[in-house]
Amino acid sequence: MKAATVCVVVAAMILAGYAQVGSGDSDKARVLSLENGWNEAEKHKDVKAIDGLLAPSFAYTDSEGSFMDKREFLASIRAASYHPEQIVNDSMNAKPYDHAVVVTGTYHEQGTEKRGKAYTRRGRFTDIWIQEKGAWLCAASQETLIRR
Repeated sequence: MKAATVCVVVAAMILAGYAQVGSGDSDKARVLSLENGWNEAEKHKDVKAIDGLLAPSFAYTDSEGSFMDKREFLASIRAASYHPEQIVNDSMNAKPYDHAVVVTGTYHEQGTEKRGKAYTRRGRFTDIWIQEKGAWLCAASQETLIRR
């Protein structure tokens, strides 16, 4: 009788583990789709959509080492001199944790800025997404340029 109870408990633990893995895969897929949505929103300067993706305490460190809070980051997207034409994540890796997903990857961006000057950037990024009130929000983002 005890052996049967132990087997049931072990089976329940294994099934619970698989349920968590499935949940982690679902979280990863959701956050990766949000990453791509962020690129599209930024490309179209849709500050309202980006605002909905960022936690109120959002912290951003740009490729030059400057720090921005959420308000400052949204203002940088809204800036008249910033005109991204293409923003593509070349590769992304998502690692789920309890109520968080860390995404790392590389990106390629092209556009015009400051007096119509063309630019091309390649970089690496790390984004930390948290689950808050059932929604996934980016709490922190950091990027580093890849020099050629």
